[in-house]
Amino acid sequence: MKMGARQNGNSSLLINAQCLNNKATATRVRYSILAAVFVNVVINYMDRSNISVAGSLISKELNLDTIKMGYIFSAFSWTYASLQIPGGVLADKFGIRTLFSISLIMWSLATFVQGLAGSFFSLLALRVLIGAFEAPSYPMNNRIVTSWFPDNERASAIATYTSGQFIGLAFLSPVLNFIQVWAGWRGLFFVTGIVGIIWGIIWYFFYRSPLEHKKINQQELEHIESGGGILIRKNEVDNKFDWHDLQLVLSKRKLWGIYLGQFCLGGTLLFFLTWFPKYLVDFKKMDFIKSGVYASVPFLCAFAGVLFSGFLSDYLVRKNVSVGIARKTPIIAGLLLSVSIIGANYVSSPEWIIFFMSLAFFGNGLASITWVFVSLLSPKNLIGLTGGTFNFVGGLAGILVPVIIGYLVKGGDFSMALVFIGILAFSGAMSYIFLVGKVERITIE
Repeated sequence: MKMGARQNGNSSLLINAQCLNNKATATRVRYSILAAVFVNVVINYMDRSNISVAGSLISKELNLDTIKMGYIFSAFSWTYASLQIPGGVLADKFGIRTLFSISLIMWSLATFVQGLAGSFFSLLALRVLIGAFEAPSYPMNNRIVTSWFPDNERASAIATYTSGQFIGLAFLSPVLNFIQVWAGWRGLFFVTGIVGIIWGIIWYFFYRSPLEHKKINQQELEHIESGGGILIRKNEVDNKFDWHDLQLVLSKRKLWGIYLGQFCLGGTLLFFLTWFPKYLVDFKKMDFIKSGVYASVPFLCAFAGVLFSGFLSDYLVRKNVSVGIARKTPIIAGLLLSVSIIGANYVSSPEWIIFFMSLAFFGNGLASITWVFVSLLSPKNLIGLTGGTFNFVGGLAGILVPVIIGYLVKGGDFSMALVFIGILAFSGAMSYIFLVGKVERITIE
């Protein structure tokens, strides 16, 4: 009897220990969500930048000069930028699951139809549509990460999904060039459009918010919320848009510091997303396959830069380095490093040109955790609106920079265009140094 009682007691202790162990173990559903957001970003940038891969062939077939190509490259951002604030409002007010699925499917459908374009104006109109449907995507990305990740994991989470724009293009640039050689520029748009439509359907069945996801346990929810993750409950959502909210996010100096910084950061990125392949093919006389391989190197460097930046920034936060230093330093250093793009004006060999381009784009990657400041600075219930405003100002670079470059390279010389990009990068660093100030959340009075 005593032995049986002892065995029963030991069994009870074992069961209790297992229960305690299970209670203490949090699920890691947030990482599968992050992986899905990463795929969203890869497709997002594939569909906004495939026009740059096709640019040389399109300009020849449709007889478009550099100024018209500048407008084609810019057209995406006309609606992408102008609809950022409405997109941010939608991200705050409505479900990410349905909105992101609709956005993905519609911009991918417009990408597919680009393959049927037969004139300057039809291509221009389709680029405008793609920009409109992609507009809510980054405010939604930030809304997702702010909900799913605590503060001390957020920079690395943002770096991970942001890296999708670089690693996707690094590996996809040669693939997209190969598809174009195999199927023509029209086939390139058909293939990339179909990929996005399929993924948009998958996203609808996959994504849920933290409070609705069936596989997340209470421990992971507590880990997220106690660490600063913002779980918006249904009774906390106000579906009425208030113009005072917009006035608030437009009236704070520290927010203008990150808005202007995003505009300048976007300048370097836009060069690589639009004019870079044409720069290699037309100005440096590389063939399509060779230019695709060379073009992938700066994107790989940017990928390394953004991951290094995000994980370093979170590491510094965990080591109790001030948030201002931990978050600002990689961004400022990266923007200053991007000025090195001007060095390509003083070399002639392809290897040295790619070296300076890679160094500049590594710096762009370092600086690309800027979305962390939207999570850190914006009022709790206005993260989407702040993110939309932030990306609206950044999106203005997409409207202006490709067109300005189109005029600067009218005579076939890219030298002044690279100087222009370097000046933008330097100005962005100054914005973070002198305007952002102390890093703390803005509260609604």
